[in-house]
Amino acid sequence: MEQQDILLAVNEIFKEVLDNDQIVLSADTTADDIEEWDSLNHIQLVVAIEKHFKQRFTSTEIQQWKNVGEMCAAIQRRLQ
Repeated sequence: MEQQDILLAVNEIFKEVLDNDQIVLSADTTADDIEEWDSLNHIQLVVAIEKHFKQRFTSTEIQQWKNVGEMCAAIQRRLQ
């Protein structure tokens, strides 16, 4: 799966979990860029992403994600 396809899927997950159809993610997007993306919603986002892609990430992996691009890269590595 290409990283752009992953980004599109993750964008849809963010829209659903954060209940905001206006969200448009880029690889550089961080929690600071999206008002609804707080620590509680971060957990819900990770759970939804894991469920969608049928993958489980370690807490260490999740803590290393600095932006959406790093999140998508981690998903891509898992899917290879």
